[in-house]
Amino acid sequence: MDSKINPPIAPKRPHALSAHGITRIDNYYWMRDRNDPETLKYLRAESAYLEETLRHTKPTQEILFSEMKARIQETDSTVPEKRGAYFYYERFERGKQYPVFCRKKEAPDAPEEILLDQNQLAEGKSFCSISGIEASPDGSKLAYLADFDGDEIYTLYVKNLMSGEYYLEQIANVSGSAYERIGATWANDNQTIFYVALDEALRPYKLYRHAVGDDPKNDALIFEETEEEFSLFCDKSRDGELIMTYHVSTDASEVRFLSANQPSAELRVLQPRIRGLEYHAAHHHGNFFIVNNDNAKNFKLSVAPDDAPQKENWRDVVSQRDDVLIESVGAFENHIVVYERKGGLKQIRISNADGKSGVRYVQFPEASYSVQPEGNAEFKSDFLRVKYSSLITPPTIADIRLDNAEWDVKKTDAVGGNFDKERFALERLYAVASDGTKIPLTIAYRKDMQKKDGTNPALMYGYGAYGATIDPFFDSNRFSLIERGFVYVVAHIRGGYDMGRDWYDQGKMENKRNSFTDFIACAEHLIKEGYVAKDKFAVQGASAGGLLVGACLTMRPDLFKAVIAKVPFVDVVTTMSDPSIPLTTQEYAQWGNPADKAQFEYMLSYSPYDNIRATDYPNLLITTGMNDPRVAFWEPAKFVAKLREMKTNNRLLVFYVNYDSGHAGASGRFDFIREIALDYAFLLDSMEIE
Repeated sequence: MDSKINPPIAPKRPHALSAHGITRIDNYYWMRDRNDPETLKYLRAESAYLEETLRHTKPTQEILFSEMKARIQETDSTVPEKRGAYFYYERFERGKQYPVFCRKKEAPDAPEEILLDQNQLAEGKSFCSISGIEASPDGSKLAYLADFDGDEIYTLYVKNLMSGEYYLEQIANVSGSAYERIGATWANDNQTIFYVALDEALRPYKLYRHAVGDDPKNDALIFEETEEEFSLFCDKSRDGELIMTYHVSTDASEVRFLSANQPSAELRVLQPRIRGLEYHAAHHHGNFFIVNNDNAKNFKLSVAPDDAPQKENWRDVVSQRDDVLIESVGAFENHIVVYERKGGLKQIRISNADGKSGVRYVQFPEASYSVQPEGNAEFKSDFLRVKYSSLITPPTIADIRLDNAEWDVKKTDAVGGNFDKERFALERLYAVASDGTKIPLTIAYRKDMQKKDGTNPALMYGYGAYGATIDPFFDSNRFSLIERGFVYVVAHIRGGYDMGRDWYDQGKMENKRNSFTDFIACAEHLIKEGYVAKDKFAVQGASAGGLLVGACLTMRPDLFKAVIAKVPFVDVVTTMSDPSIPLTTQEYAQWGNPADKAQFEYMLSYSPYDNIRATDYPNLLITTGMNDPRVAFWEPAKFVAKLREMKTNNRLLVFYVNYDSGHAGASGRFDFIREIALDYAFLLDSMEIE
C-alpha cells in the first residue's frame, strides 16, 4: 500500500458555525463552493492519490471486472409485459452499456418495434439515465424522461411512434428518479400528459398538464405543493380511470385524483392531510382500497366509495395486527393483492375483489428472500407478476395465479462464470442489541468453508433509515467475494420497516443511535460466533447507509478492518441546518430540526463529521458523485479531509470521485461494475487476500 505521493492535505479555512450557544469550527466548510479553484484542485489531488495508491491493484480490478462481466448474460431480454395491444420488453446487446426498449403487437409473428435505443441516446455522453418511459394508451406516442448529468433533473421528450419523429417540445426540470421508473402520466385522450416540476431545492412540487405538440409555456398548472415538507408525485390508477397525485412527507400523506377521461377536470382530495395520518390508495370499480395508519400503527386496509372517500367513510377490510405490517395494496379486476411483512419477510396476500373472501398467501421457498411486483400494468389480469431472488438465488420472474397463488416461472436469469447455486449456503441469524432487541441477519457463504472457525473474511451491508427495508436480493457481483471465502451479510437493523412500524420508529429521530448500536451488535455477534475473523471484517453502506457506517466508524474504529462508505451522508447537523439543500426540509421528521436545541444536540452526538477524533481508523474507501443532488459531494470530501487531519495510523484512506455521475454512480452497466471492482479490489488489498 506504499504510495509514491503523499496524501493530499486540504487547506484549513476556519469557519464558525454557532447554534444554541455551541460554536463549531469547520475547517473545510469552504469545499461547498464548487467554483472555488481550491475545491476542484483538492478533489483532483485525491483522485491522483487514489490512482497512485491503488495502482498495484489494477490487475486485481481487471480480474474482478472480467469475473463480474462473465456472470452477466450480455445478450438478454426481459419477459414481455402486456400493455394494451402490445407486449413491451427491454433487451441488451453484447458489449453495449444500455437497454433497447422494444415492443411487439399481440400477434406471435409480429415484427419488433424499437421504441428507444438508450445506447444511441448515450453516444458522446458520459452519463445517461432514463426514468419513466411510457407509451400513450393507444400506443401511438412515447413519453420518456432523460438525465445526462446524474443530478436527477430530467427532461421530458415525446416521440411519435407512428412516424418515428420527435415532437418539438422538450420540457426541462421534470421530476424523475435514478432508482424508480417515475415518469410522465398519460390521460386517456392520448394527447394530454401530466408531469411534475422541481423547485430550487429539487423538491417535486408542481403538477402541470401538457398537450402534445403545444408550447410548454402554455402548460396549465394544476397543483402547487406549498408545504415544504411534502413532495408531489403523479401516477395513473391500474384500472385506467384516474390520474392520481400523491403528496408525501415523513409523517403525513394525501391523495388527490381526477378522471383520466376528463384531463381538464379539477383535482379532488381523497382525504385531507392530517399530521400523523399516512395513507395511499388503489382504485377499484367505484371504490378506493386504502392502506392507512388511522389507529393502526402497523397499518390496515380500508375501503371507501370514490364519491365519498373521506376518512369518516372508511370501512376496515383487513385489521391492524401487531405482528404484520401492511405495506401496500394492488387492485385487479377480480382480486385485491396486499403486500405485507411478517417476521422481517415480505408476504403476498391475495383475496377476491371484496378484499376479504378467498384469502390465500403466496409460498416462498427460502428462509430469507426478496420479492417485489414486476410491472403488472393490466387491470384485467389473472396473474400477478413478481420478481423473486435471494442472496444465492438468481432473479426469477414468475406469474402468480390470482385464483390459487401457484407459480408459473417465466424466466430465471442465467448467471455465467460457472455459477452453481448448490455450492452456497443461506442462513437467517439473530444478534442481540444492547437493549435486548433481536436483530435479524441474512448471510451467504460457500458451503465447503469452515464457517465457524473464526478465520473467514466478511463484508456486512446495512442501511437502517426512512423505513426502507433492505431485502436480501441477488447480486452476481458479490460472488467475486463469496468465491474467495467471504461471508456476505445483510444486517436488518432498526430504521427500516423490517419488523414493523416500531422497527422504523426505533431507528429515527431521538432513537437514531439504535441503528448504529444494532449494526455494531451484529458485527460483534458474527465475530463471537466464529462466522468471521475480527481482523478481516469489512462493512459497507451507501447514502444513509453511509451515515450508518460513518457513525459506527467513529463510535468503534477498532471493530473493522475496512469500511466502504459510498455517497455517505456524514455531515448531518450542517446539512440539516441548510434548508436550501435538497431534501433538508422534507426530512426534519426523519433526523430532527437543528432549530430545536434537544434535536440539535442529539444529531451532534452521532454526526460522523463532528465526531472524528485523533485515533487509529480502519482502511477507508469513500466515494462521491460530483453531481449528486441527494448527498452533495462536499460532505464526503470534508469527511475525508478531516479524517486525514485527525487519524493517527497509516492505514489506507482513499477517495473516489466520479466527476460525471450523481447519487447512483455510473449509469452504464459495465461502467457500474468497474466501480464495484474498485471497491472489491480495495477490500482484498486491505485484507491482504490474493
